[in-house]
Amino acid sequence: MMDREELELFRASLRQAIAGQTGKALDDALDELGWRDALASDRRAAVSTLFELQGSANAASSALDLVLAKSMNVDAAVVLPPLGRVDPPGEVTGESVSVHGLGTAALERGDKAVVACEDAVVVVDTKDLTLRPVGGIDPSIELVEVSGDRVCSTTQPASIWPGAVAAGQLALAHELVGASRATLQLAREHAVERIQFGRPIAAFQAVRHRMADSLVAIEAASAALDAAWEDGSALTAGLAKAIAGRSARTVARHCQQVLAGIGFTAEHPFHRYLRRTLVLDGLLGDTRSLTHQLGEDLFKTRRLPSVLPL
Repeated sequence: MMDREELELFRASLRQAIAGQTGKALDDALDELGWRDALASDRRAAVSTLFELQGSANAASSALDLVLAKSMNVDAAVVLPPLGRVDPPGEVTGESVSVHGLGTAALERGDKAVVACEDAVVVVDTKDLTLRPVGGIDPSIELVEVSGDRVCSTTQPASIWPGAVAAGQLALAHELVGASRATLQLAREHAVERIQFGRPIAAFQAVRHRMADSLVAIEAASAALDAAWEDGSALTAGLAKAIAGRSARTVARHCQQVLAGIGFTAEHPFHRYLRRTLVLDGLLGDTRSLTHQLGEDLFKTRRLPSVLPL
């Protein structure tokens, strides 16, 4: 575990590495910093620090693959479910596996890919998969669509998938919190600088209310993440991801209103955070699907989870 001084040095090093870098360049910088070693020795510090900084900088990396692979004890890029879903993206039929999902750019650079199925987790050759770059609302995140129907090379128990999903959900929730903080900062700067009727719009009550609501949403997501790390269950990880996604959408909505017309322009950076928020919310289950699934699970078990120390 890192002490306070080590954590501050680690955060400063990551902030410097992320500044102005994204994609493969950021992956290389993280390797040089030893982020993999940090993930092995102090997973909470490594994940929370990197992903919040990554969200704040609107950067993209393959760190999510490392988080999932570490949880599954494999050394390969991991195929993700389609947006809005958490169920395994593969289906085993006989000796072959059909795949339909998403992946990071790491899939294009590796020889092997991990595919979770209902009955097993399989490792396949990436050359046997079809990878198509995803454009859509946020091309800069560098996702690829993954499809294929190929022979499995090795298998592992399917029981490792839920834990990997939970680990990925915590990482994505931190990235959503980081993106939300950056979005709120953009709106704050605009509110302080924009003058109407002889004074900054930050002095207007309606603007203050939107900014306050945004801050409350961010702090709620942060508190849910703290509780999820302490609890360590898949349930609380899903809750944290759902709350972070909902909070990020709330922040984006309020801040877009504060930014007004300039928030709709390509020149202002707000649109990049809005795009990224929508994609991050969809990865490993979006707010609506996760909330629906959690409700169904509670209805089936007829048992409420223990109250967490928020």
